[in-house]
Amino acid sequence: MRTLRFKQVDVFTTEPFLGNPVAVVLDAEGLSGETMQAIAGWTNLSETTFVLPPTQAGADYRLRIFTPRAELPFAGHPTLGSAHAVLEAGVAQPREGRLRQECGAGIVELKVETGGPARLWLRAPQTTLRALDPARLPELEGALGAAVLRTPAPRVIDVGPVWLVAGLRDAAEVGALVPDMAALAALSEAEGITGVVVFGAAQDGVAQLHVRAFAPAHGVPEDPVCGSGNISVGAFLAETGLLARVGDHYRARQGMQLGRDGRIAMRVSVDGARIDLGGNAVTCIDGTLRV
Repeated sequence: MRTLRFKQVDVFTTEPFLGNPVAVVLDAEGLSGETMQAIAGWTNLSETTFVLPPTQAGADYRLRIFTPRAELPFAGHPTLGSAHAVLEAGVAQPREGRLRQECGAGIVELKVETGGPARLWLRAPQTTLRALDPARLPELEGALGAAVLRTPAPRVIDVGPVWLVAGLRDAAEVGALVPDMAALAALSEAEGITGVVVFGAAQDGVAQLHVRAFAPAHGVPEDPVCGSGNISVGAFLAETGLLARVGDHYRARQGMQLGRDGRIAMRVSVDGARIDLGGNAVTCIDGTLRV
């Protein structure tokens, strides 16, 4: 039996228990993919990550990312939370304020922002977008239990995880959703997507958007605060021209329906070619895992 260093990091918050937790297994070299998947199922968090030596030149470490049911090539909050854990554990140190993480989507660059509570930023992999088949709209609305905006129409956005992104009228509608999880899972499996992300404009003085993300087909009925989902919303805003309404530097808020209050910082270029996701993180559990 091996004893590995283990941390559970709360992401998109400076206060414990208000963000999205990610389990981070350090020194994971030698673990099989099957063992990693079993551990991810056991932690039962939206994601569990495993830190490994890099295999690509220039990378500081390699990361494998698992939901309770499947491996992902990239995910936002696990990337930020794992970078926080790596820095705290001394596995890697920033070079000129930057870390380079190798993952299934390639090398992701992170910036370590200091001065006040440390914030981490990542540059998202390139996204691809396609329109949702209009014939699927009644199925989507039935699963959500609410009408979605038809102009602009929902898009399927691939950033590693593949999200169906739809706008709602406002943050109040986003917060009031009580989706049919079985129907959302069926739609996700039929479309070959990770899940569904919805957003609406907010006027709470904290954020410009409220966001929710549902991935029941991956064993995550609702992701408390979803990095890749927020990246996908940023890509949607840029592609549809809605970015002008919220600005290219904006804040999103997520998780309130689950007792959380995640704060996400976004920087999106007008053409969507550059999307940066930022957030704070705090370690809630620091110990060991026996495997």
